[in-house]
Amino acid sequence: MPRKRIIPDAQVFAIIQRLLDDGGDKAVSFGTVATATGLAPPTLVQRYGSRDAMVRAARLAFWDDLDSRTGEAIAVTVGKGPQGLLKAIGPVKAADIAADLRDPDLAQRAASWRATVEAALAERLGSGGKARESAGLLFAAWQGLAFWSAAGPSDLRLKDAVKRLT
Repeated sequence: MPRKRIIPDAQVFAIIQRLLDDGGDKAVSFGTVATATGLAPPTLVQRYGSRDAMVRAARLAFWDDLDSRTGEAIAVTVGKGPQGLLKAIGPVKAADIAADLRDPDLAQRAASWRATVEAALAERLGSGGKARESAGLLFAAWQGLAFWSAAGPSDLRLKDAVKRLT
């Protein structure tokens, strides 16, 4: 009979995500995760099999969480504008998404999420091709701001971009 997990996967995945955010892919090893969680490295090996499988499981959990947050944001912002939707989704680090584009399954998750957000933005911007095009541009501006925020503040404001696109 397997032992009860003292530290759930969700907590391990949150720690892995923090390590990735702080130090990138090379910051995650069985040793660093073991130190941060208090679990023994062999326990992590037993749970996940390999370091890459452990990181991939954490990234899949990230996408599950983001999909859930996005669905909730879409539901609670019905009748609100595109800015309200993006604010409700909350911050999404473009670097997290960029790293996942090297893995075909994770890239598919990213593409699906983007399509979902763009469709919800288009609904808030009107109908037809212009709304879909504006939604794509607004999504790109939102993610561009997220990506470049590490380099310093930008003069671009999403509310101004929405005004220009509508």
